[in-house]
Amino acid sequence: MSVNKLSDAEEERGPRKKRTPWGVIAIVLLTGLALVRNGSGEFDAGPPQPARAAAPESSQAPGTSPATPHGAPRPLPFSVPDRVRIPLIQVDAPITPVGVDSDGWVAAPPPDDPNLAGWFNGAVTPGEKGTAVVVGHVDNKMGPAVFYGLGALKKGNHVEIHRQDGRTAVFEVYGVEVFEKANFPGDRVYGSKGTPELRVITCGGFYSKQTGYEGNVVVFARLVQVL
Repeated sequence: MSVNKLSDAEEERGPRKKRTPWGVIAIVLLTGLALVRNGSGEFDAGPPQPARAAAPESSQAPGTSPATPHGAPRPLPFSVPDRVRIPLIQVDAPITPVGVDSDGWVAAPPPDDPNLAGWFNGAVTPGEKGTAVVVGHVDNKMGPAVFYGLGALKKGNHVEIHRQDGRTAVFEVYGVEVFEKANFPGDRVYGSKGTPELRVITCGGFYSKQTGYEGNVVVFARLVQVL
């Protein structure tokens, strides 16, 4: 995908808000999440990391989701998300919109609140056609944060996003991977698949005091139900 071309979903959204090209976001979101980490990294055990078996099927074209099942819900209209729930890892957290800061980096939620996630408002809202992005800290200086357990998710688990219009968009996980910062596949992670999808992202991979986390845990999910 060209750095200067918006995704189809972004173009369809019209003049409501100017969107940031995904080629740029693929870099700044990844780096921003790594740099905002304020944790000590000195916990009894590190956060769970995705197992190799949790990655999307190797026979699948990179960046594609499994076939949408018959009867899958239609894309939803624009509505800002206000809460994320992931039952398996006991996440039930408010969502705050995050954008791009004055330095051109994607902002993360305030690190002092461990139970807070951020929706990147340069992308679609969860449930719209396109790829929505929710980010959150894995830890802070006090210990584990909202997405500490994200790497434990597996295919078939659900992520629920409550929206301000009263609807809850339910996404089914079809892949969980950890990517190194230096080789982050931006188009694959952020690009529109033509259907409502969700990415949930936190820091992950190897950690050192000098460089922080070397990568990001990324959950790939698609809309399967609207409540």
